[in-house]
This record gives sequence, structure tokens and C-alpha cells, in this order.
Amino acid sequence: MSHGIQQLLRIGRNTGHLERALVFYRDALGFRLDRVSSEPPAWTRLPRVDGVPSRCARLSLGAQQIELTEYPDIEPYPANSTSCDLWFQHGAIVVNDMDAAFGRAMRCGAKPITQGGPQLLPSSSGAVTAFKFRDPDGHPLELLAFPPGAGDPLWQSPRPTQPTLGIDHSALSVADVERSIRFYELLGLHVVARGVNRGVEQQRLDALAQVEVDVIAMQTAAARTPHLELLGYRKPRARIAPPTPLTAIARDRLVWRVDAIDVLLDAITAAHSADAIIATRRGTDHALLRDPDGHLQILTATES
Repeated sequence: MSHGIQQLLRIGRNTGHLERALVFYRDALGFRLDRVSSEPPAWTRLPRVDGVPSRCARLSLGAQQIELTEYPDIEPYPANSTSCDLWFQHGAIVVNDMDAAFGRAMRCGAKPITQGGPQLLPSSSGAVTAFKFRDPDGHPLELLAFPPGAGDPLWQSPRPTQPTLGIDHSALSVADVERSIRFYELLGLHVVARGVNRGVEQQRLDALAQVEVDVIAMQTAAARTPHLELLGYRKPRARIAPPTPLTAIARDRLVWRVDAIDVLLDAITAAHSADAIIATRRGTDHALLRDPDGHLQILTATES
């Protein structure tokens, strides 16, 4: 049995207005509300984790999930943020009807990042059609349409009554691609694809000039979707994430299922990466980590 992470269970996000966020994810993106609870998530009870959420909601789109955690007096998303900033992290939502999904999101208050509507990227960038935007809290998201035969076969089965299908991946900006690859390989992921995106379509997608970005897809051996993407912007250069509390809007989390947390934590320590461990307790079923750029990772051994 591998001691590494087995599956990306969900994306965790903070919100200052849970009801508003629930309406947006339901009406704009087609998510289903699974449950709302006043019980704090288990990871918030770890040592060195400050702040108690008021409520937490679990939502599903297809087989993938998002967890929204509400905090009072929350620190807002940093102003004038861009895709190359090192706190950037989005969830990519697959659509089978880009026009319908784009129109619905815009009618429900999505705040565009991409200039000029959805962009068809060249074949060198996967020939996907994509559109980046923000939810009411400022979290970045992406609508993503694959060409026939591309992406996970899961997305090739048409569902004409539902323009949005599920979450393909979470992408996060990193300062040093090779350093980040080494970190996530230590956790148990492996590289399955890599390329460099550039050109006018990518510039419109990111609303940035002279974009040149390494895109690296990583996944576990056990599950292809959802997976992780690393975005290493060669141009423009990234801004370093400012110090922010775990309760801030911008502190997204990826929640991973792990079969043997203590074994994985020992491997992290043996690799001289113990500073990646923010909070844990020996013998417990949860741990909170940060990657080399500060992106948060939750390990859990109690959920499937």
C-alpha cells in the first residue's frame, strides 16, 4: 500500500457570506447542495489552527465536490490580483455547452477575468475553450470545454440538459515549477502532461500581457480526475503571497485522501521538508500542509 495521497476529494474555500456563495454556485454553475453544518471541519481543530468557522457547506457537481467554510470578519481577496500571483488557485469546471454555461454564469453575477469572452486556445495549448472569472468572494474559477477525444473520457459523454459537468482540476500558480513538482511527487503525485502556453488567446484568457506559462498536470496513481495543475508563469513575473491567516478568502485548500498519514509525514520530514507541515497531531486522521508557495493541503484518512 502506498503511503502517498490517493485521491483529491475536494477543493476547500473560505467565504464571508455563505448564503450568497451557495446561490452563486447553484444558479451560476449548477452545483448541488449536499449539506450545511455548524460543526467545524476536523482540520480546524488541529493545533496551531486559529479561527472557528460559523458554518460549513458541502456542494457537488457530478462526482466532484467543493467545501465552503464561512468565517465572520473575513480578510478579503487581495485587490488587483492576477493569474500569475502566487496566491492564485482556481477550480476548472468542465462544460459541454460553453455558450450556455458562459451565459448563465454572467447572468448570475460572475466577474470576468478573461477579456472578450471564452477563448479557443491553439492546438499547442490543447485546443480547449476556456473562460476565467471570479465568484462573489473573489475566488477565481474557469469554464473549460475540451475538443472531441481530449481530456478525461468522463467528459466525453454528453449531458445535454446540464451545461456544466464537473471539476476537472484545480490549478495554482507557482514560482519554481521543478521545486513544486518535487514537492508534489513527495506527496505521491506524478507528472502526466506538461507544456508551455503563450499567444494572444492566453493573454486574453489571463488578462495579462506577453504571457508565457508552464502548465504541468499531475495526478495520483489511483485517480485521474480531479487532478492538480501547476502554473509557472515565466512572464509576467509572479508576486509573492503576502502573509494572511488561514481564515482569509484567498486561502484555498485541496483535501486529499491518504491511507497512512503518519507514514507520509515521516517521509516529508525525512526529505528535509518538515517546514511544510503546519499542523498535525500524531495518531490523528488529519494534517495541514503548505506547499513551497504557501498553497494549503489537507490530508485526511477518514473520508472516501
